[in-house]
Amino acid sequence: MGCFSKFFSSAILFMFLLLLLIPSSAHMLSNEQGYISAVISNKGLDFVKNLLINKATSSIIPLEVPDIQKSLKIPLLGKVEMVLSDITIYRVDIDTSYAETGERGFLLAVSGATANISMNWEYSYGTWLLPTISDGGTASVLVEGVEAGFTVALKEQGGTIKLPLFDCGSHVNDISIKLDGGASWLYKAILEAFQGKIRSAVEDAVTKKIREEITKLDILLQSLPKQIPVNDIAAMNVTFVNSPVLSNSSVELEISGLFTGTSGTSLLNYYNEGSQSYASCDDPTTMIRIALHENVFISGALVYFNANRMRWIVDNVPDKSLLNTSGWRYIVPKLYKQYPNDEMNLNMSVTSPPIIQVSEHGIDATVYLDVTINVLDSNEVVPVACISLVISASCSPKISANNLVGIIRLIDFTASLKWSNIGNLNMYLVQSVMSVILKTAFLPYVNLHLRRGFPLPLPHGFTLQNAEIFCINYRLVICSDIGLDRIELSPSAANFYYN
Repeated sequence: MGCFSKFFSSAILFMFLLLLLIPSSAHMLSNEQGYISAVISNKGLDFVKNLLINKATSSIIPLEVPDIQKSLKIPLLGKVEMVLSDITIYRVDIDTSYAETGERGFLLAVSGATANISMNWEYSYGTWLLPTISDGGTASVLVEGVEAGFTVALKEQGGTIKLPLFDCGSHVNDISIKLDGGASWLYKAILEAFQGKIRSAVEDAVTKKIREEITKLDILLQSLPKQIPVNDIAAMNVTFVNSPVLSNSSVELEISGLFTGTSGTSLLNYYNEGSQSYASCDDPTTMIRIALHENVFISGALVYFNANRMRWIVDNVPDKSLLNTSGWRYIVPKLYKQYPNDEMNLNMSVTSPPIIQVSEHGIDATVYLDVTINVLDSNEVVPVACISLVISASCSPKISANNLVGIIRLIDFTASLKWSNIGNLNMYLVQSVMSVILKTAFLPYVNLHLRRGFPLPLPHGFTLQNAEIFCINYRLVICSDIGLDRIELSPSAANFYYN
């Protein structure tokens, strides 16, 4: 009865990939540290378990069971050869299912399940007085009271998860057979001869298939990529840190979660140690809690800075006069006198990786920005001055679908003259112009990218619902339920990382 084994393989694969792709805050058992963490509650596990069982039972049938043969001695007839063939399970109903987590591992089991089986039967016998007599027909079998389950551990090994199998087994309580055609003696003979064999065949098939599918799943987990490309610039390190922690009420895992360049380089010296403060959701019935350490954002900013993606040319602003020397006539008279009515652009360049801090008050950032003023004189770009800005900003994080997005706003900034080819500048007046440029050019540009955000690692078909977001020291925390959009069970583990 391989249907239950297929159920287990599909269910446990999808269950674990959900867990693996929404890592959690495991206890720190080594010198390594994870920066993306999550806790999946019993409510979350029950949701996934019920969903997977419903999906599995609708996708595994029909399923074939090996043929069964037996010889039986019947009074007056002698030796009768009996064969059951084309044994097909065409319906499965599961009464009760449950998943449990604990110190020993993860248990998934079903009980009170029934399966409907169709098959062909045939027999033949002969004596020295009579020629060989044979007959055949169809039969239906109802298998009742099926119990099956397994327990696996979750162990981190080399940045991936291994699944040692502790226990697995199955038991069939009762079967009933209904023959179409045949004599009454035949029904009794088949029932007595094959009842035990059918029961044993079902139990053996379930147990064997469970072991096979757990082995396949273990191999699949070893093949999970250790980094996920976000785009052509950045990738996320998704290697596991420490073994998962399973309690009676939750499953906890932890991954590195840091962004790296697509070459895999990472500059750990830039990162903060932070604290291992534990954050709980206000609503204890929330399915998942995802926490991101501020180092996740620091690493992302560092990758983009090293890729020279934090510099751009501003050649269009709402106030067009700011990009013509005539608009600077009274702010920097020498600029207008030397380049009258010339067009301008501004070369904005972040000079060092932004400093990002997460506290209970929110996400704060300090950005060091150089603004080089260029004059477009006779199709030649002439740098005339450079203003250094130290910008203090705050970011309001939000959840959009399955993406973490944000909006940045300016808190304050200071401006100083870095160099000038047009003499000394009145920095009081220049700072007022810089304020306008920051609000109309710098912030809109940054927010355009922040509104796109980056996807949280949820499997295909799952969405966050009623998500709430808050900050504590060093961490941004998301508390959410899980909803169903679509289900795509893919044989490729890597596909589960994208929505």
